[in-house]
Amino acid sequence: MYVIGTAGHVDHGKSTLVQAVTGIHPDRLKEEREREMTIDLGFAWLTLPGGEEIGIVDVPGHRDFIENMLAGVGGIDAVLFVVAADEGVMPQTREHLAILDLLQVQGGVVALTKIDLVDQDWIELVEEDLRRVLSGTILENASIVPVSSRNRQGLPELLKALEDSIKNRPSRPDLGRPRLAIDRIFTISGFGTVVTGTLSDGRLRLGDELEILPAGYRGRIRGLQTHKRKEDTAVPGSRTAVNISGVSLEQIQRGDVLAHPGDYLPTRRIDVRFRLLGDVSQSLKHNTEVKLFIGATEVIARVRLLGNEELIPGESGWLQLELSSPVVSIRGDHYILRRPSPGETLGGGIVIDPYPKGRHKRYSEEALTGLQRLEQGTPAEIFQQALIAVEIGSLKDVIERSNLNSSSAHLAAKELLENGQLIRLNSSQAGAGETSGANADRIILEETDIVISQDFWNRIRTKFTRETSNYHRIYPLRQGIPREELKSRSITMTNIPPKLVNSILNLLVASGQLEENGLLIRMPSHHIQFSQQQEESIQRLLEKFKRNPYSPPSVKDCQAEVGEDLYQAMLVSDALLAVASDVVFRKEDVDKAIAEIRRLIVHDGPITTAQVRDHFDTSRKYALALLEYLDRVKITIREGDYRHLYGKNQ
Repeated sequence: MYVIGTAGHVDHGKSTLVQAVTGIHPDRLKEEREREMTIDLGFAWLTLPGGEEIGIVDVPGHRDFIENMLAGVGGIDAVLFVVAADEGVMPQTREHLAILDLLQVQGGVVALTKIDLVDQDWIELVEEDLRRVLSGTILENASIVPVSSRNRQGLPELLKALEDSIKNRPSRPDLGRPRLAIDRIFTISGFGTVVTGTLSDGRLRLGDELEILPAGYRGRIRGLQTHKRKEDTAVPGSRTAVNISGVSLEQIQRGDVLAHPGDYLPTRRIDVRFRLLGDVSQSLKHNTEVKLFIGATEVIARVRLLGNEELIPGESGWLQLELSSPVVSIRGDHYILRRPSPGETLGGGIVIDPYPKGRHKRYSEEALTGLQRLEQGTPAEIFQQALIAVEIGSLKDVIERSNLNSSSAHLAAKELLENGQLIRLNSSQAGAGETSGANADRIILEETDIVISQDFWNRIRTKFTRETSNYHRIYPLRQGIPREELKSRSITMTNIPPKLVNSILNLLVASGQLEENGLLIRMPSHHIQFSQQQEESIQRLLEKFKRNPYSPPSVKDCQAEVGEDLYQAMLVSDALLAVASDVVFRKEDVDKAIAEIRRLIVHDGPITTAQVRDHFDTSRKYALALLEYLDRVKITIREGDYRHLYGKNQ
């Protein structure tokens, strides 16, 4: 399904021609009919001779309503360009043509109207003049069809030319993320709020949940119509009316975008390629205030020129536009800039990056090179630039930012995965990562997968390893940094979403950048080493254990003797073994006790705490702590006051 837009000077017969070929008068307003002049957008539809149904958007031709015209031509597939034979090319003829050329509307037909008012020689002169004006524009090769809406002369030929202009043209892409630029809002008694627009990028279905952007109001589709025909599903390229429940008329305005929740994010800054028209009154300077027209949206913007001090008429360049209010845009969208006062169309181009990370330095080679890649690069280069901008997010986020179709995006992602420029968090393996090489051939990329740019991964890796190394430097006697402490620090030292920190840590461990030991994280190269002074302190403490192996120093005494960190290091190195929170033995003494208690039970039968106390010449406190430890490690099992050997130890 396609949408045709009219264009041309005021009073050249656009609306009359639309009525003649469709039977529908597109002027909706009483004032328009009284003045016989189109003020706002009008809509009609028809079926071409070959059976193709098309929608028509009729736009005002008067220069005072050029901004309404811009709201209507942003989503058209072809143009019905109207020039009156009795007047020929006029100022708005030229301005509308320039706008269509900037928007790169892919062809159309020129209708030379009112031929019943002039003779054949005059028609030929006007056609000749038209060819000169159209030369070098998107309508250079368009058919010029002389017509009269009054006597219907030439109308069959016009319809055939319209059909030829869209023949073999590919359908609008279905990217699975519909958006409808709202150009009309009204209410119907008993039904509520209705919006209309040209649907792109995906399908809408009855019952779908909706989001009105940029405000974020939520609603649901209550009804769908295309050309006043009820539909269960609206397809890309169709003029669509959507009856919405849950959103009031006052909450919506022209230029808002209707979409599925979460598919699009509004932006207040966009990077664009721009062409300044050759006949504008003055050059474009940095920091100029302009009006941006994109889709059906109109918003004030401020120009940041990149790589130039100014653009002179006819030149092209890079701009970063700072917007006064948010808009919805994707890479590849066409737009127009106008000077607010005095009103003048300056030029236009395409959106290159709808979500730049920040304000570019105006002469940054890195920024300019990145924009060139986004404009002209291969799918892999375009995807890579989008990935660099996202840094870390779902594959779906990167695909949407790149505006590549799903097939091209997945092939590009796999190419980057294979050469290590994309890092994937494998959610199916509890966060373990797969990066590149032979593994890539076996990986099926899902749009829910979390992906990371190589550059951001390198920064993450550096920050995590540096933080861990610093911890080792400050606490050399500790085995590692507690995992939760490292996670907490990482949230402040990077912009990783907190819910992904575990997956990042798992990937760092899986790739050998870090090691995990229980609840601790350490560098692979980290080993606890004691100084000579520390070794002497350890030996002094161990001598005290040696003198009374089963009536040892308390934990508090140990910490006072060697310090808390060195005491913990002795536990880690198995020099000491904590059998209770307040009881610690030498590891070798515990091993000897286990062997002796096993021997006693085998020889004499079950043993009591008192017997262990007396056998080892210690106190009940130490005997009980030792036995409870043996119960925990399943050496013994308690039955009443007695301990038996546990299971296989018998």
